[in-house]
Amino acid sequence: MTSVNYEDTICAPATQGGGAIGIIRVSGPSAIDITDSIFQHNGNTLKKAAQQTIHYGNIVDEDGAIVDEVLVSIFKAPHSYTGENCTEISCHGSKYIINRILELLIKKGCRQATPGEYTQRAFMNGKMDLSQAEAVADLIASTNKATHKMALGQLKGNLSNELATLRNKLLNMTSMMELELDFSDQDVTFADREELMALAEEIKRKISSMLKSFATGRAIKQGIPVVIVGKTNVGKSTLLNKLLGEEKAIVSSIHGTTRDVIEDILDIKGITFRFIDTAGIRDTDNEIEQIGIERTMKKLDEATIVLWVIDEEPTDEELEYIKDMIYDKKFIIVKNKIDISARSNYDIDLTTIPHSRTISISAKNGQNIDLLENAIYEIADIPEIQENSVIITNTRHYEALLTAHECITNVIAGICQGLTADLLSEDLRLCISHLGDIIGGSITSEECLHNVFQNFCIGK
Repeated sequence: MTSVNYEDTICAPATQGGGAIGIIRVSGPSAIDITDSIFQHNGNTLKKAAQQTIHYGNIVDEDGAIVDEVLVSIFKAPHSYTGENCTEISCHGSKYIINRILELLIKKGCRQATPGEYTQRAFMNGKMDLSQAEAVADLIASTNKATHKMALGQLKGNLSNELATLRNKLLNMTSMMELELDFSDQDVTFADREELMALAEEIKRKISSMLKSFATGRAIKQGIPVVIVGKTNVGKSTLLNKLLGEEKAIVSSIHGTTRDVIEDILDIKGITFRFIDTAGIRDTDNEIEQIGIERTMKKLDEATIVLWVIDEEPTDEELEYIKDMIYDKKFIIVKNKIDISARSNYDIDLTTIPHSRTISISAKNGQNIDLLENAIYEIADIPEIQENSVIITNTRHYEALLTAHECITNVIAGICQGLTADLLSEDLRLCISHLGDIIGGSITSEECLHNVFQNFCIGK
C-alpha cells in the first residue's frame, strides 16, 4: 500500500460535476494560502480573514483570466471538519470549471485527495472517533428515514458514549485488580468480589443488548427480505407490480411464466423492504421452471417475512407443506382475487402457525394493498429508533463486541471460581482492548485505517 502524507494540503470536489453549483474542498496547512493565490477579490488576503466567513470574488488562472465567479468559505484550525485549515470554493457546477480550478490548486501545491481522506484526517486530528467516522459513510449511503437516523445517532456519538461508559467501568475494575497485584505479598484485597460480579454482569448485559441489536440494524440497513410464494397463476407477479407501482414482473395467464427470482425494494413508513417474487411452486417436468422453483426454496431460507399468495381455499396437504417451509418465518397469508367473490369465501385456521395473519386483497384492482403494507410493517416488528438509540450495523463492531462479550464472560466465570487478580486482569484488559477497537482507541496500523476509509467517496 502506498504511504499517504497527512501533513500536506489536499483538494477534491465535494460534489459531482454537472449540477448548478459545485463545491471544491481544500484542507491542510497551506489551504488558505494556496486558495488565496488563485482568488481575486476586494479586501485583505484570506489569511487575514476571520474564521468561518464567506468571501466573494473570482478564480483566476496564471494569465489573470477569470475562470469563474465564486464564494470562498474560510475555516481555520481547529474549527473545521478535518481540524485543519480549510477552504471551500463554491463555483458553478460545470465539470470544466471544477476540473480547471482543481488544476490550478494542484499547480500551486495541493495534492488530489484520496477517497475518504478528509474524514480520515478528522479522525486522526481527534475531531471524531473511528465509529463516528464510519457513520459518515453510512449517512451518505442512507436510503430511508431509519438508516438516516441510525447513522446520525452514531455520528452524534451514541455508540461512542455507551462504549466510553463501559470502558471507564472496566478501567475501574482493572485498577482495583492491579492494586491487589501490587500488594500481593501482603494478602490485601482491594476489589470486593460481589461488587465486581455485579459490575461485570451489568457490562455483560449491555454488550449483549448491543449484540442483539445487530440483527435489527443489518435488516434495516440491507432491507428486510420479503418473499412472495404460492402456486402458479395466483397473482404473485401482479402483487409485486402493484406494490412497486411499476411493471417489474411479467404477468400472464400461462402457468409458470415467472421462472426466476425477481427482486426490488419498497420503502414502507421509513423502512426498506426487499420484495422477492418467486417461481410458482408446482410439480413440473420443465427443467428451467424446476430450477426457478429450487431458487424459490433457497430464497425462503433468506426471508424474514413470507407472503403466501392464494386464490382459493388451500387443501390440508398444502397447509402442512407451507407450515414446514415457514416454521421460523413471519408469515402472512394473502387471499388474492377478492374481486371474484367465489374465490374469497373461506377461512383459514392460523392457530398452529405462529407470527401469522391473513389479509384479503385484489392485486389486480389494488384493493387493500395499503392494509397489506401496514401488515408487513407491523409484522416486521422493527423498534422505533430513538434519538439516543444504539443499534449495531457494522460487522467489524459486531465481531469486536462478540470477543469483548467472551472476555467479560470469562471474568464472571473467573470470579465464581475464585481466580486470582492477575488472571482476572488479563481478561479485563482484553475486554477493554476489544471495545477500544470499535472507536479506534487501540488502532495504530495505517493499513487497518486505510481499509476503513477506502470505501468513502473522494471529497469526503
